[in-house]
Amino acid sequence: RDKGHARRLMAILLLHEGRTVTDVHHLTGAARSTIGRWLRWYRDEGIDALEALPAGRAPVLPVAKIVTLLVLLMQFSPQDFGYQRSRWCTELLAIKINRLTGLNMAASTLRRWLPRMGIVWRRPVPTLRIKDPAYQEKMADIDAALARCDADNPVFYEDEVDIDLNPKLGADWMFRAQQKRVVTPGQNAKHYLAGVLHAGNGRVLYVSGIKKNSSLFIAMLEKLRRHYRRAKTITLILDNYIIHKSKQTERWLKKNPKFCLVFQPVYSPWVNHIERLWHKLHETITRNHQCRGMANLLARVKHFMDT
Repeated sequence: RDKGHARRLMAILLLHEGRTVTDVHHLTGAARSTIGRWLRWYRDEGIDALEALPAGRAPVLPVAKIVTLLVLLMQFSPQDFGYQRSRWCTELLAIKINRLTGLNMAASTLRRWLPRMGIVWRRPVPTLRIKDPAYQEKMADIDAALARCDADNPVFYEDEVDIDLNPKLGADWMFRAQQKRVVTPGQNAKHYLAGVLHAGNGRVLYVSGIKKNSSLFIAMLEKLRRHYRRAKTITLILDNYIIHKSKQTERWLKKNPKFCLVFQPVYSPWVNHIERLWHKLHETITRNHQCRGMANLLARVKHFMDT
């Protein structure tokens, strides 16, 4: 497959048969000096010395070392190293790596490497540094409630969601350089849902209203009471929103002692599984919607919730 390698082997074989360098020159077309160099390689290092070297320039960058540094640097901010920038760019990454290693690596090289390492340019997800000091205790209460969930003691995840006439914007397929336009009504209008998700069988119940207040929450409780009249207890896992703890709500709960509210840890929305339903509602209905009025939008929301 390597014609050059075969040519060198042929030259050495001819010399071994007693041919002169001049004869080999005429038979192979190689220069006399080249044939002499091949012969020295063969005498000094054997037949393996006649094999072709890999094409191109040998790599000079310590790839494993640079990859390890990149993985470590991704866990920090440039400001941790005294830079003004709050985010890494390939130019700054190259500067930092070169200072640490003494190399002269180009930012363009890094831009080729990063996608191969699974490092991509994406928006981060906001989170809160605040921790609930009673997190473990509240999670234990939730686990205990879920363990008791049965036909006589159903457990539900409860939450509210906002429905805005102004559409939420979401990614969509479109032609390059032809950005889609999402028409908005200009003046926003709002509607609200309160919903519950059965922790055992996934059944959903909901109510709607024009205000997100205690009356909306109590309407949800009333609907639960009617649907589960035979239940001995009804437990709700919910967040710490003010309408769940208002005086109006407390008065209703005193009259309906079978209801028990278990509050999730603060700043922990992922604990409440109905959040996934609201996310799906927005992804399916409200993002980039083209409804001109709230009635049309709510009809679509109702169809989604009922199916």
